[in-house]
Amino acid sequence: MKIGMVCPYSWDVPGGVQVHIRDLAEELMARGHDVSVLAPGDDDTDLPEYIAQAGRAVPIRYNGSVARLTFGPVSASRVRRWLADGHFDVVHVHEPASPSLGLLALWWSDVPVVATFHQANPRSRAMSAAFGILQSAFEKISARIAVSEEARILLVQHLGGDPVLIPNGLHVQRFAAAQPRPEWRGSGGTLSFLGRLDEPRKGLPVLLEAWPMIHDAVPGVRLLVAGRGDVAEIRRTIPSNCRDDVLFLGGVSDEDKASMLATSDLYVAPHTGGESFGIVLAEAMAAGTPVLASELVAFRAVLDDGRVGELFPLGDASALAKAAIDLLGDPARLAELRTGASEWVRRYDWDTVAGEILAVYQMAAAAGPRQTSVPLTGRLRRTNR
Repeated sequence: MKIGMVCPYSWDVPGGVQVHIRDLAEELMARGHDVSVLAPGDDDTDLPEYIAQAGRAVPIRYNGSVARLTFGPVSASRVRRWLADGHFDVVHVHEPASPSLGLLALWWSDVPVVATFHQANPRSRAMSAAFGILQSAFEKISARIAVSEEARILLVQHLGGDPVLIPNGLHVQRFAAAQPRPEWRGSGGTLSFLGRLDEPRKGLPVLLEAWPMIHDAVPGVRLLVAGRGDVAEIRRTIPSNCRDDVLFLGGVSDEDKASMLATSDLYVAPHTGGESFGIVLAEAMAAGTPVLASELVAFRAVLDDGRVGELFPLGDASALAKAAIDLLGDPARLAELRTGASEWVRRYDWDTVAGEILAVYQMAAAAGPRQTSVPLTGRLRRTNR
């Protein structure tokens, strides 16, 4: 198949959606499909050949974070040219409700469209204000995918439709084969965290509030923190007696992320909201690392309601500390979690997930493009194929 994918966020600023699209595109190409990905990005950025750049992205507050998006006449022109030149069998739009390329692709596409909904935030004022525009654009969608039950419920309640549930994917074997880094380990055990340091919803403040309690109870313990942000400012918030046992790794490559997880005795996900899936939890399980996560609905689903990982109450630093201390002192429980997780996580392998997405593409292509009214230069134009 000839597949066009639309990424809403700037390709040169890594994030969960971009990684999902990258891995899906490369998996499909490995299976012999022809894939082009349209994404925001500067023309002088060195990107893979399958990326088509849609213009400079600008930072916008969106979905509880700062997203780098693009929208406007230049982007619209590039979207139209990409669609015209691509001769795609199907176009796959990710996060179509975001104020970015997805809406433009929906308006202009005259081939079957599949849309994946990643976010699970409640309906925002911006979404409410743009509801009419979104509805007209969403009429073009032939098939809808939600990456989690929470994202599916949000879509059904606020935007309509009945999406198929297909989770995010990962290459399980790549994480299973990752090598630990002995220089990162603590003699009493190693905890790890991954997330943007300047986003409170990622929960690092909760973990750092718990850290002195963990440090006092477990001699020789170390905390690995990976992610971009102002390290100097965050270090100042850590008490001096346990500051040196926190190692900030900065932004990490895929290889270093896998090594960090393989090095860890426990991966901690203290997120406080805004997560629709939690791919890093699955990555940790694939690397053989037990997971301790907050009781977000999405995290409960990834951890099979606590069967293959431990959960603690949202935002409760004391509960996080107690759970971490108990787990580090219970090798049998850690081994039990590793065993259960190693089997459970295989349902997220790209070998399975990509096949499910391909089945949706084939269904959409067989049904053909949907007819709809599309806003264009101040008026509606009827389009079909």
